[in-house]
Amino acid sequence: MKKRQPVERSREVEAFLEMLEAERGASRNTLEAYGRDLDDLQTFLARRKQKPVMADAAALRAYLKALDYVGMTPRTVARRLSVLRQFYRFLLAERMRDDDPASTLDSPKLGRPLPKVLTRVEVDRLIEAAQAQTKPRGRDGGRMETLLEILYGSGLRVSELVGLPVAAAERDPTMLLVRGKGNKERQVPLSDPARAAIAKWLRTRAASLGEGEKSRHLFPSRGREGHLTRQRFAQLLKEAALAAGIDPVRVSPHVLRHAFASHLLEAGADLRSVQLMLGHADIATTQIYTHVVPEKLRALVEDHHPLAKRRRRPVDRTREPGES
Repeated sequence: MKKRQPVERSREVEAFLEMLEAERGASRNTLEAYGRDLDDLQTFLARRKQKPVMADAAALRAYLKALDYVGMTPRTVARRLSVLRQFYRFLLAERMRDDDPASTLDSPKLGRPLPKVLTRVEVDRLIEAAQAQTKPRGRDGGRMETLLEILYGSGLRVSELVGLPVAAAERDPTMLLVRGKGNKERQVPLSDPARAAIAKWLRTRAASLGEGEKSRHLFPSRGREGHLTRQRFAQLLKEAALAAGIDPVRVSPHVLRHAFASHLLEAGADLRSVQLMLGHADIATTQIYTHVVPEKLRALVEDHHPLAKRRRRPVDRTREPGES
């Protein structure tokens, strides 16, 4: 497929994105992702002499088929379809259209992917590799160790982690106040190792700033965003994985978030508590982590279910057969 030349974003798409920000509190990352998806649709339709506001179901099916043709995964196609459905429902609600062409589109068949998880030993090796960078000849003054301790110890999303304000970590807090998706706040606990790493990092943090410079971010940067970017942290994490002898392909910020949830459940934490710490709106999202603890769930049933207890009740062999 030829590379699509970008076109000027339509006013309908701009209005949709404004609604997401104003009414749903969508994050900047979400707005950028939705904008890219709809820009791609608009560019595709422009080659067919159509605009998004006028597209019919056949044109949208052709677009989804083109995504499949270029090798996009079913899950990514499904995400694009979700954006289309939201967009055309918006157009219908705002009376920019009289119908919803996306309502008749079929979703691609998806398997349910299980989250990738590192073992506890592998997480320990990652943190040890980061700690090696904080020693006298190390390079980052404890930043990477602090990032890993907070991420694995609290299960933050990577955008929440890199954007933490320094005020959230001052005065040796036992809880972090995190602003997550939809601008919603939640509290997550800080482990003792995370608190110790933060205290050490705060003592050397000023070295990452120029003379006289100040930053409200816990992990400041001279880049446009003012703090360490998600992309840069992901790169540093790959480097730590290599140093720890772990395949970098298996390691990402989200994998450590998975490890946080899975290891908590494995240790006996209840699902509702894990949901609150992760900031999931729906507990069904959290339930996917239960795949890592089948033996613990089986033992739970065997230990606590009434029928299991009855099965384990010893047989009274002093009675004669037929005696009640």
